[in-house]
Amino acid sequence: MKQTTLAKAVSGIGIGLHKGEPIKIRLEPLEANSGIVFYRSDVGLSVQALPQNVVNTQMATVIGNASHYISTIEHLLSAVYAYGIDNIRIVVDGAEVPVMDGSSASFCMMLDEAGIRKLEATKRLLVIKKEIEVSEGTKFVRVSPSSKPTYNFMIDFNHPSIGKQEYSFEFSKRNFIEEIAKARTFGFLKDVQMLRSRGLALGGSLDNAVVMDETKILNPEGLRFSNEFVRHKILDAIGDLSLLGAPFLGDYTSHAGSHNLNHELTKAILRDPSNYEIKTLSAEKAVEFERVYA
Repeated sequence: MKQTTLAKAVSGIGIGLHKGEPIKIRLEPLEANSGIVFYRSDVGLSVQALPQNVVNTQMATVIGNASHYISTIEHLLSAVYAYGIDNIRIVVDGAEVPVMDGSSASFCMMLDEAGIRKLEATKRLLVIKKEIEVSEGTKFVRVSPSSKPTYNFMIDFNHPSIGKQEYSFEFSKRNFIEEIAKARTFGFLKDVQMLRSRGLALGGSLDNAVVMDETKILNPEGLRFSNEFVRHKILDAIGDLSLLGAPFLGDYTSHAGSHNLNHELTKAILRDPSNYEIKTLSAEKAVEFERVYA
């Protein structure tokens, strides 16, 4: 099974969720063994999407260094991972990846336009060998060995529009596009007002998030799925775990997980080499795994 990149470069523009400013984005092909590289053209910052480069996980997954950062990378990374892309350069001219409609759908459209090209180098998989869990009170995220990757998520919000939701998602590109990619980020009106007082969420609107007051959803069009909230949590998790640096073979389970717990999980996995094995697939297994990205 071969590594992949984009067949051609594609560009777009959107609003940054937190600063509310227009952000230009360009997705470019990269050669084999380059990985996923973000580049901020306004300050000349180049940074790989790896756990050691994560600098903040409070409101989104943020990578960078002591001087500059790139925020809200998880929705784009979720689509890149689902499309099986190993090598890509993501160029933005500001401190955020544009939020688009709050989901991964726009990024899927960009990747469809770019197309995928196979490279000569062999794709490497990170195979989970034992159960690893990270917890915080009653919240936890966990990976365990599996031959067919699944994402299992449960949330429980004290809000009439959310409540308790569970979803199990068998990972494949097709399933991602149909079941996960369109699920939007969500928040509460009281939190948006608080964040804006701190100079954050300035680009947030009913066009790029599901917003709720104390009793109801404010978006006039309603939800895209009856359980859109938990589906978006899976979308986030796929993007966050893509920072492992290779497609991983294992099951992911979470109860009320977060960007921070996902980040701590990636670090816990990589901390002990006995947790995983980097391997290539036999010809027979490679054909089977390629169907996941068909």
